[in-house]
Formats: sequence, structure tokens, C-alpha cells
Amino acid sequence: MLLARIRTTLQPVSRAVASGWSAHATRRSFATAKIQPRLSSYSGMSTDGLTESQIEVRESIAKICQEFPDEYWMEKDQKGEYAGDLHARLAEAGYIGICMPSELGGAGLGISEATVMLQTISESGAGIAGAQTIHANVYATMPLLKFASEEQKAKYLPPIINGTHRVCFGVTEPNSGLDTLNLTTKAERKGDKYIINGSKVWITNAQRASRMVLLARTTPLDSGTKPSDCLSIFYADIAKGKENGQVTVTPLKKMGGKAVDANSVFFDNFEVDASDLIGKEGGGFKQILHGMNAERCLLAGEALGLGYAALKRAAQYTSERVIFGRPVAANQAIQHPLADSWCNLEAAKMMTYFAARRYDEGQSSGEHANAAKYLAAEAAFTACERAILSHGGMGYSAEYHVERYLREVLVPRIAPVSKEMILNYISQRVLDLPRSY
Repeated sequence: MLLARIRTTLQPVSRAVASGWSAHATRRSFATAKIQPRLSSYSGMSTDGLTESQIEVRESIAKICQEFPDEYWMEKDQKGEYAGDLHARLAEAGYIGICMPSELGGAGLGISEATVMLQTISESGAGIAGAQTIHANVYATMPLLKFASEEQKAKYLPPIINGTHRVCFGVTEPNSGLDTLNLTTKAERKGDKYIINGSKVWITNAQRASRMVLLARTTPLDSGTKPSDCLSIFYADIAKGKENGQVTVTPLKKMGGKAVDANSVFFDNFEVDASDLIGKEGGGFKQILHGMNAERCLLAGEALGLGYAALKRAAQYTSERVIFGRPVAANQAIQHPLADSWCNLEAAKMMTYFAARRYDEGQSSGEHANAAKYLAAEAAFTACERAILSHGGMGYSAEYHVERYLREVLVPRIAPVSKEMILNYISQRVLDLPRSY
């Protein structure tokens, strides 16, 4: 009896609720049917928070990058051709020496401006490949700027600034990887030369580079000397070594970034002038760390660039693409992931430029540079993945470029240090937790 009365009472309510929902659905369907496709006005990263000099660099670099649209980079990637034209244009415009002293022909700016430059290059559609045709000429030269003698700077830097010399960074080895203190490439002093034997791997631009900032062992690991005092940096003339057969460069086949070379490099009694030793023998590890923090900032900027480029393409495509009588972008299932990516990219941007500013000010920047690289790489990867999914099947097509972005955005997740090692570093150095590796 009681259940029957409840059913009788609820039936009119149920009919009223159902009727209300039906009317609401009809009204909503009628309203959404009127949504017309239009191109999203979202144009990528805003300049909020950037300094006047950073904005000036961004605008100038963006103008140069207009000469190299997405189609240029797609073609270079598909053909596996080296895209060296941008380097020449930036040298012509004075931007290869962005961080170098003005008295030697450089722009006299900092890593903050260099990060903007590389982010803008990446965001233009050049991606990581385009940025990597440039970036070793910036971060790899940081140890030279800080530790080379004035005579060495006057000799080394002008040819880099004017684009005559291209630089690569020789640290990573096949067997030691991130365990830099255990690298095995040896440099033995013989008279006024160092004789170098060993190998490096994943050396970007080694095919085209004429000089290498090279980290090698000058003291045996079992000597009893502190491991961090056993390595030295050389500004090595690998162009000469390649000519005389003392240096062999072998290209690596890669998943993405095919418009720039990555290589294995082998040294067979490679002769380097003793005068090309940077600083004191045994000081190389501390010197290389100075360049590595700069590299983390720059690579964070490159990752951000790809993330913003992917987000822009996703917003534009989904605004125009009509399915079931309405733009795909009218659905929250599309909007919310893209909005979330914008939030994450903006947060990573703040950390990146904070870290770069600390670096330029000479403050401790290790934890912030690492955090910036971690946050930017993760945010950019997610944005690129979502861009592909927002395009549906077309995201898998090279014509829409986002598949290239995804292949390239894996680089900052892996290099120059994995996200796991970054979290290890922050756990140990910031949170004062026990070493876990």
C-alpha cells in the first residue's frame, strides 16, 4: 500500500521533470544549433610578464621566422635535410651572439632573452629541430664566456657571432649517459698538445660544427683525486680533426627532428692545442654545470614554443571543424583539455623566465632551471598530444603539422636530463631527502 501511494505521488513529478528536461534539451539543442564555425583568435603565448628587451627580441625573431613557415620545416623533416638557413639569417641579424659581449660584436643580452628567442623560433613551427640548429651556439658557449681568458674570448667568440664557426657540445657518452663524472673520453697532455681518445653520442650539429666544447678526462678516475676535479673543457677544432681523420662523425637515425643532425663522434688520437684548454685543468665539471643550467632554461623555452604552437593549431582547427551541425570546439570535452593545457603552459612559462632571470643575475638557479625544464616539457607534451586528439584522424596527417610537433616534443622530456633525474635532484637538493640513486 505504502509503495503504491509513493509511486502514485511520484508519477506526476516524474512526468513534470521529464517534460522539463525535454524542453531544456530542446532549447539547448536549438541554441547550440546556431553556433557558427569561426577561426579562433588565439594567437599563442602572450607577452605578459616579459621585459621590454624580451618583447623586442620576440618581435624581431618572429619577423625573421615568417620566412620559414611550417611547410618549410615539414619538407626538411620529410626529406631529412639539414635546415641551416635560419642560422645564417640569425647571424646576419646579429642574434647568434645574443648573449655575447657587445664589444666583440654580440648583443650583450642574457639567457632570459635567448630563451625568448628559442621559444619564438620553436613556436613559429620550426619546433625543436629549428631551435636546435641554433641553441648549442648559445648554451655551449656559456662556459667560454665565464671561464675563458680574455685572449681566448677575443679569438673564439667573433667567428661564432658572425656565423663563420658553428659550435656543438660534447659531453654525453654511450656508456656513462647522465653519470658524467664517470665519462671515459681521455685527454693526455703531450708537450703543447692534448691527445684525445674516446667517443661521444647524441651530439647535435656535429656534422656542420667546426668547433666543439668538449669535456674529457684529464685525471684517471682511480687516481684518488676527487671525481669532480678530474675533468677538463677544451674548445676543440673538430673541423681540422674531421679533415685529418682524427674525428669521425656518424649520424644517428631518429624518430623526429630530422631537419637537424644528431651523431656519434669518435676521437682517435685527436690533437687539441693546449692553448684551447678552458680555465684550469680539472675544472671542467664545475664549468660545464654553468652551461647546463642555461641549457635547461633554453630547452624549457623550446618546449613551451611547441606547446603554444600546438595549442594554437588545436584552437583554430576545432573552431572551424563542424560535426553534428556544430563546431567541435563547442563541446566541453574539447574545450577543457585545451584550457587545462593553457594553464599548465602559462605556469611553466613563469617558472622558466624566473629561472632564466636568476641565472642572468648570477644567483643559484639549479633547482629552478631543472623545475622549469620539467614543467615546460610535461606541459608541452600534453598540449601536443591533445592537439592531435582534437584534430581527430587529421592529427595523424603530416599536412596539419601537429604529428611533427608530438614527435619533436619528446626531446625535452628526455634531454638533457630525464624527468626522473630532475625529481631526484629536487628531492635531494631542495627537500633534503636521502639520495635515491
